[in-house]
Amino acid sequence: MKRFRRRLSQTLRGSHTIDESLSELAEQITIEENGLKDSDIVHENLKMGSDGESDQASGTSSDEVQSPTGVCLRNRGNRRISAEDLNKRLSLPADIRIPDGYLEKFQLSSPPFDQPLSRRSRRASLSEIGFGKLETYIKLDKLGEGTYATVYKGRSKLTDNLVALKEIRLEHEEGAPCTAIREVSLLKDLKHANIVTLHDIVHTDKSLTLVFEYLDKDLKQYMDDCGNILSMQNVKIFLFQILRGLAYCHRRKVLHRDLKPQNLLINDRGELKLADFGLARAKSVPTKTYSNEVVTLWYRPPDVLLGSSEYSTQIDMWGVGCIFYEMAAGRPLFPGSTVEDELHLIFRLLGTPTEDSWPGISSIDEFKSYKFHKYKAQSLINHAPRLDNDGIDLLMSFLKYESKKRISADEAMRQPYFRSLGPRVHTLPETVSIFTLKEVQLQRDPGYRNSSYPESGNGKSRRQSMLF
Repeated sequence: MKRFRRRLSQTLRGSHTIDESLSELAEQITIEENGLKDSDIVHENLKMGSDGESDQASGTSSDEVQSPTGVCLRNRGNRRISAEDLNKRLSLPADIRIPDGYLEKFQLSSPPFDQPLSRRSRRASLSEIGFGKLETYIKLDKLGEGTYATVYKGRSKLTDNLVALKEIRLEHEEGAPCTAIREVSLLKDLKHANIVTLHDIVHTDKSLTLVFEYLDKDLKQYMDDCGNILSMQNVKIFLFQILRGLAYCHRRKVLHRDLKPQNLLINDRGELKLADFGLARAKSVPTKTYSNEVVTLWYRPPDVLLGSSEYSTQIDMWGVGCIFYEMAAGRPLFPGSTVEDELHLIFRLLGTPTEDSWPGISSIDEFKSYKFHKYKAQSLINHAPRLDNDGIDLLMSFLKYESKKRISADEAMRQPYFRSLGPRVHTLPETVSIFTLKEVQLQRDPGYRNSSYPESGNGKSRRQSMLF
């Protein structure tokens, strides 16, 4: 790992952009860890530009690549270029504040609008506007501090919107943490309404700052504010958004591997977004082994608890079931303190596995060494009485011992439990929120506490666990 970090530090001092350097190193890490050839990788960002698009997508590796957005505006005589024209040409959000005098400068130095913009010109343009610069962002409040990073609430001068600034310290010898490299590499390629947006990357000699969209709280804080009594309609809407974001990831062979309430962010509108992709991995083909030191203990599936390192997208689905139960019942499903304790809680509720319920379990050395008591499965309805029959059926489909039998995110979204949300939630574009539909509305939670309610003593540490 030290070798990889030193390589990153050397790479960052070269001529590559920070996006390219991070993406290339992340790919090298994946290849070296798995012993795979480049052709075996299904999903790892290749050479990335500052716009988050790969050079490969445009059909050439030259730096003078045509813009992958395909935007080609006609040059209508000598008309003045508007901010809207520039936003389209550079693929910028409509609320970007263009610096004074930049429109005139761009018009003089840019190729004619009927010609595609080269990647080099586009990078230079983004830099001049303010992307990639620390002075573009104002630090407001410190949200927390971890081993590698400090997170601040901030404001962007480009849009005047709030942002979250994740400032990662760069050690001279160590370089950037591997988790940061992976998080950037994956998030640059994940654009979805239910996945947190990475807006910008700022690199200095001492730090690497990731600029994320700002969301007010995480799901754990939301549940605390509600006294752990959520409206069942809200449970359904939050669960659907979790599945929607996960289905998008899984279709792209990306495993999150650390699903928990602290890593699910929620804004005032009720939009839920998957965050903290530091443990995420791009799944390779053929299936290779991965680390089993993933997923916070309470949300870790039993096969991984017992040492399995061969897993796929189903590793995330067990965690979804645990989170579903926690929202509905107001308490964690399996709050174990050790691996053995966690397995004991699982087996006590779902029954100690046998060859019938989990073929091959009797040959797993870790399982035999614990010598668990023979428990019979309990009825889940007794533990989650607020769930209806459709909800119980869906919960059970997540909590399968055999990973291959767990329901997929795509399939789960189409279960009868979500019928009340209407058919249009399945036809929305990926980047459009489900709250654009009038039939999808949050309800007031029975245990709701207003924002002036003092934060619980452990609320801050929970926020920290989400951010780092």
